Amino acid sequence: MAKPMKTVSFKLPEALDAALSALAEQRKSSRSGLVREALEALTAGERRSVTAMVDELVGSLAGPADLSTHPKHMAGYGT
Repeated sequence: MAKPMKTVSFKLPEALDAALSALAEQRKSSRSGLVREALEALTAGERRSVTAMVDELVGSLAGPADLSTHPKHMAGYGT
């Protein structure tokens, strides 16, 4: 049995309202569901830095670690 939910009313700027509607349609979700999801994420307290979000991508590409220290890639600079 689903828990009863409280109805909450709030105001949105027109552009944000349109974005919410478009996202709900794209994700085949309700506007209320998206707002609940966003609020749950915000109140969960898990704030991740951009670095933490891309951490799994670090080192996933092949190539030199730092192009600025490789003479081949620096040819013609500073001369």
